[in-house]
Amino acid sequence: MIQEQEKMPIGQLQELKDGNMTTHNTPELFANKKVVLFAVPGAFTPTCSAAHLPGYVVSADELKAKGVDEIMCISVNDAFVMSAWGEAQNAENIRMLADGDGSYTKALGLEMETGHFGGIRSQRYAIVIDNGIVTNLHLEKPKEFEVSKAEVILETL
Repeated sequence: MIQEQEKMPIGQLQELKDGNMTTHNTPELFANKKVVLFAVPGAFTPTCSAAHLPGYVVSADELKAKGVDEIMCISVNDAFVMSAWGEAQNAENIRMLADGDGSYTKALGLEMETGHFGGIRSQRYAIVIDNGIVTNLHLEKPKEFEVSKAEVILETL
């Protein structure tokens, strides 16, 4: 599992924005900037839609005022689902990134098996990344939503 002070692994994530599909290499996504990357088990799921993503939507300006260059949401979903979810949640200030096959989530060591729900999904977490290095890792215990909230991340910055 990824740890604080480690370099983020190399991988690829997809983003659908304005009808254009882009595959991003993660070293480029995280280079020369401070990023808050938060992960959800699934787009359009109850806690993710009612609290996790909306907290970052509401707190985007405060996070940026504290030196965050970009806020990114990642899920083991496809880019079409992530884009639609971002639009439904008014998340125009958050990059909605897809890890369609879960390979990046596995590279982080933060996957979980959900069985019939959807197979491999991401655990819920938030990571503060500074120029590709993990400075803070906030990993939730199973079925909890306490430490990866936008409000908690704001307090740590």
